[in-house]
Amino acid sequence: MSARYSATRTSLRTGAIMVLFTLVFTALMASTYSVTRPAIEASKQESQQRLVNEVLPPASYDNDLLGDMVRVDAPAALGMDGGVRVWRARKGGEPVALVIEGAATDGYAGRIELVIAIGKDGHLSGVRVTAHKETPGLGDYIDPKKDRRKNAPWVGQFSGATWTGVNTAEWTVRKDGGSFDYRVGATISARAVTRAVGRITAFATGRLDALFAAPAGSVLGEES
Repeated sequence: MSARYSATRTSLRTGAIMVLFTLVFTALMASTYSVTRPAIEASKQESQQRLVNEVLPPASYDNDLLGDMVRVDAPAALGMDGGVRVWRARKGGEPVALVIEGAATDGYAGRIELVIAIGKDGHLSGVRVTAHKETPGLGDYIDPKKDRRKNAPWVGQFSGATWTGVNTAEWTVRKDGGSFDYRVGATISARAVTRAVGRITAFATGRLDALFAAPAGSVLGEES
């Protein structure tokens, strides 16, 4: 047997082993994913439901809110890069509230992501910051989990507000002549969130009927 034949045979055998290893590894990964996927999806659903419950009382609706969702392609109005999710709450088949995503793009350290619940009557029932990079201990009071005033978190002041009940120019902090409080030394974060909440609320309240009427899973344009 020549050295060249032996080397070729060894190379082919090594290649076959590598291919077999790749196939077995891929099969194992696929099997693991198929087994763990339901648990991952369930955990994701639980997380979303907990967030919704923070801004909208669970007793206020009786439908599968997470399943009753549409997307809105309105990046300019809502501050998001892609389609924004809007969940519809209903009770006895009647519209109750919308839970909508959005973001402030002008935070001190960049984007501040939000979720807002808006009742059919236009009143806000809750606002939560879901992601941000504001300065710890200074601007992060916009997140109630990090707000030291647990008995009266800053973000709680939006509950009960309506777009029609507050003059458009006053949807900002008092330092700028608006209607909403802020914390001294961290105006930028509060200003960004307040104005974003106003924009998102205005967008949603102007399209309540269309948002509730759209088929679940559909995508609406900015002008819908």
